[in-house]
Amino acid sequence: MNYELFCNFALVMIDRATVDKIMDAVNIVDVVGEFVNLRKSGVNYKGLCPFHDDKTPSFMVSPARQICKCFSCGEGGNAVNFLMKHEQITYPEALRWLAKKYNIEIQERELSDDEKREQSERESMFVVNEWACDYFHNILKNDVDGIAIGKQYFRSRGIRDDIIEKFKLGFALTKRDALVNEAKRKGYKEEFLVKTGLCIENEKGVYDRFAGRAIFPWFNVSGKVVAFGGRKLDAATKGVQQKYVNSPDSEIYHKERELYGIYQAKKAIVKEDCVYMVEGYTDVIAMHQCGLENVVANSGTALSNYQIRLLHRFTPNIVLLYDGDEAGIHAAMRGTDMLLQEGMNVKVLLLPDGDDPDSFSRKHTAQQFKEYIEQHQTDFIEFKTDLLLKNVKDPIKRAEAINNIVRSVSVIPDPIIRATYISECSRRLDVNERTLITQTNKFIAGDQEEQRKIEERENREANGQEPTANGQQLIANFGLHTQQEQASEVERLLIQNVIRHGEEVIFEDLETDDGGTVNLSVAQYVDFDLSSDGLTFSTPLYNTILQEAVEHSTEPGFKAANYFLQHPDPAISQLAATLGIDRHQLSKSFEMRSSGTTLRQRVQHLILDFRLDIVSQHLKDLQQKLKAMGTNMTELKMLMEDYQETLELRNALARQRGSDVIV
Repeated sequence: MNYELFCNFALVMIDRATVDKIMDAVNIVDVVGEFVNLRKSGVNYKGLCPFHDDKTPSFMVSPARQICKCFSCGEGGNAVNFLMKHEQITYPEALRWLAKKYNIEIQERELSDDEKREQSERESMFVVNEWACDYFHNILKNDVDGIAIGKQYFRSRGIRDDIIEKFKLGFALTKRDALVNEAKRKGYKEEFLVKTGLCIENEKGVYDRFAGRAIFPWFNVSGKVVAFGGRKLDAATKGVQQKYVNSPDSEIYHKERELYGIYQAKKAIVKEDCVYMVEGYTDVIAMHQCGLENVVANSGTALSNYQIRLLHRFTPNIVLLYDGDEAGIHAAMRGTDMLLQEGMNVKVLLLPDGDDPDSFSRKHTAQQFKEYIEQHQTDFIEFKTDLLLKNVKDPIKRAEAINNIVRSVSVIPDPIIRATYISECSRRLDVNERTLITQTNKFIAGDQEEQRKIEERENREANGQEPTANGQQLIANFGLHTQQEQASEVERLLIQNVIRHGEEVIFEDLETDDGGTVNLSVAQYVDFDLSSDGLTFSTPLYNTILQEAVEHSTEPGFKAANYFLQHPDPAISQLAATLGIDRHQLSKSFEMRSSGTTLRQRVQHLILDFRLDIVSQHLKDLQQKLKAMGTNMTELKMLMEDYQETLELRNALARQRGSDVIV
C-alpha cells in the first residue's frame, strides 16, 4: 500500500450496511482461536485469558451469543471488542481485519474532520512497515543486486523459494539512502521511517538502518509487520561481532513481547499441542523446511514472561531446542524455571557437536531430524540431573545440585504436578521423598514471604505512607464504598435487563387516557417509570442504551441483545457483551430465568431498588446537613420537614419492595 493510498484509505469509514454484513459473517470462536488455544467446554469454549496473567483457563467464548468474557479480569466483548483490545487497534481497523478474514468487500464513507484527526500514529507505522516489507521482498526477487547478492545468500543456506515467500524474506540495497529515497518518492514521511526504526537520523540527515543486509521481517501474532532483523552477509562478517541489526523498540514493537515466527507457527502449535523454542531466525526457517512448523525464536533476548504467556495461550507444552554450547545451556537453565512458574510443561534438547537447528537440519533429512527430537528430548529433571550431577562426588556440591533441581520443582503452580515431580526426583536422585517435600515447602514459603514484602512495599510507595490503622476511618470508608457499589449494581442490573430483554413485552393492553390500549416492553416501561419522576441513570452510557432501546423496540424483528452486541460504538457493544454473559448462563443457557420470578416482577423490583437507593442517599445527605446545621431555626425547620418527608417516602418504598427498614 503506497502512502497516497493510505491517506485516502484513512479518510473513509465503513458504512453501517457493511458493518452488519461483517458482523453476520463473524464466528467468534474462529476469531479468538487465532490468538488463544480454545478447548470445547460443553456448548462453549474456554482458554487462557490473553489480557492478564492467567494460570488456569478463565476465558470463556460463547458461539451461541458470539461473545467472550474472562471471569477473572472481566475483559470481554464481541469479536470487534476482542480484536481492539488484543491488537490495540481502532474500531475501523478491527472491522477491516474481520472483512479481510471473511472476504467481505468494504463500502466506506468519508470521515469527518474530527474523525480524520483521530487517525493514530500506530496505524501510520504499521503501514510504513508493511510497505517496507514488500519493498525488501521485491528487491530480493526482482532487483539485479537483490538476486545476485541477497537471493544467493539465502540459497547458500539451503532456503527454498517457498520458504522465502512464507517468511517474506528480503534484501536491502547497499546504498545508504536507497530505502529513504524510495519511501519519500512514494509519499511516506521521514518521521515514521525513523519512528519504526527503518531509518536512523543524525546531524548529517536520515539514512537506512539495514543497508546491504539480508532482511527478516517480524510479524506479530495477527500477521502485522512490527519490526525487521538485518544480517550482514557472510563476506562482510569476517571479524565483525555484530552480524545482526534489529529494529529498536517503538510504539508498535517491544522485543521482549514478540516471538519470531509466531504468526507462521500458531496453527501448527495448536494442532501439535506443542511448541519448539529455538534461538535464531535461521533456526526457525530451517525447521519449517523440515516440516516442523510449530517453532518460534526469541532471537538473542532472554526469555521473558510476556513471551511465555503468549505461547501458553496456544499450548502448555514446550521443548527448548538449543545448541549444546555454554550459551545454549545457560539459556535452557534460565528459561526452565520461568516456564515452570508459568505452568508450562518443559522438555529440553541440546543438539550435539556444537550444532544449532539450522546446521543440524542441513546434515540430516527432515525425517531424521524429527526422529532425533522425539528420541532425545528430556524433561527438566533429567536435563538438570545430567548437567549438574554428572560425575559429582563431593557431598556439598551434590547437595547444591539437588537443591537447584528442587528449587525448580517448587515454582510449579499446580500442586498435583509438583507432587508428581517430587516423587520422580526422589526416585532419580535417591533422596527421601519427605526430605524433598520439606525443602520444597521452604522454597515456597520463602517465595510467598518475598512476594508479600514486594506487595507491601508497592502499596506504601503508591500511597506515599504506611497503611492507616485508624479503625473508624476504615469502617467509614468501607460503608461508603459498599453503598456506592450497591447503587451502581442496581443500575447495572436494570440496564442488563434492557440489553437482554429490551424488546420483550411485559405489560399488555394497558389503558391510555384517550381510551385506547398500549403494550409496554421492558425498555419502554423502564423509561416511562423513571422519566415520570425525572430520574435518569448516573452513567451516561446507560441512558444512551435505554433511549436507543425505546426508539427501536417497536421495529419488527428488533432484538435488543443482537442490536447492542453489534453496536458501532465499541463501548456499548463491549458493555452488552459483558452484561450478556455469566458463568451460569455459559454453562447452561443464556436465556435461563430465575425460578419463580417473571421478567416483569424482576424489572419492577429493580426499579423499586433504584428508587430506594436514590431516596436512601438523599436521606444520608440530609443527615449530614443536620449535623452541620448551626442555629438558624428557619433552615433547621425546613431541613427537618424535608428529612421527615424523605423518611416516609423511603419507608413506603421499602414496604412496597417487601422489606423492613429500621430507623
